[in-house]
Amino acid sequence: MLPIWATGIVFFAILAQFSSMFLVQGRMMDTMVGTFAIPTVSLACFDAVSVILFVPVYDRVVIPAARRFTDNERGFSELRWFGIGQSCPSWLLGAQQFFHDVQLDSRGLVLGRMCILWHVPQYLLVGASVVFACVGQSEFFYNEAPVSMRSLCTALGLLTVSLGSYLSSLVVTLVSSITTRGVEPGWMPNNLNVGHLDRLFWLVAALSSLNLAVFVCCAKRYKTLKQ
Repeated sequence: MLPIWATGIVFFAILAQFSSMFLVQGRMMDTMVGTFAIPTVSLACFDAVSVILFVPVYDRVVIPAARRFTDNERGFSELRWFGIGQSCPSWLLGAQQFFHDVQLDSRGLVLGRMCILWHVPQYLLVGASVVFACVGQSEFFYNEAPVSMRSLCTALGLLTVSLGSYLSSLVVTLVSSITTRGVEPGWMPNNLNVGHLDRLFWLVAALSSLNLAVFVCCAKRYKTLKQ
């Protein structure tokens, strides 16, 4: 159970990285919608809104649809829902790389002509990922823990969110310190025209893929209490 719990830490660290990426990208995008200027950091509210909206969709639409193809009352097992959530960052990275490439001109410079609202669908995908992962993780720890330790194991599941934030900060610090040696601007400067945000995409993609592979390996070997 602990290795599966540890993959949750890396998962939430990767999600925390998206906040940094969205902020850096948003600074180089067009923040004007009509005559109104949208603060870049305010788009984070769409993350919470997407979670609120997707929870009833998950319960009323996604689970009944999945139930038609399985004999499981919850549609899929808890680990499979958790795994679906862990696979979402790969789609997010693809979307971010696409929007980053669209902003570049023939010289590889960011034009800043794309509207910042194009980040909203990505925030919605983040919310869907959180719902899949958190619900699956919470149900897994609650159902698989001894009766006397259910509260503790549920709390350990929530602990992955905070530990993931710390891990994300550590990754950003290490990347910044390693890539800004000498006169190098690093991978995540305020001006993307002198940085290499694409390299950070590849780094996070590698971490996400490795974490998903570890999770799948652990999930396949895990024996549930019913087994």
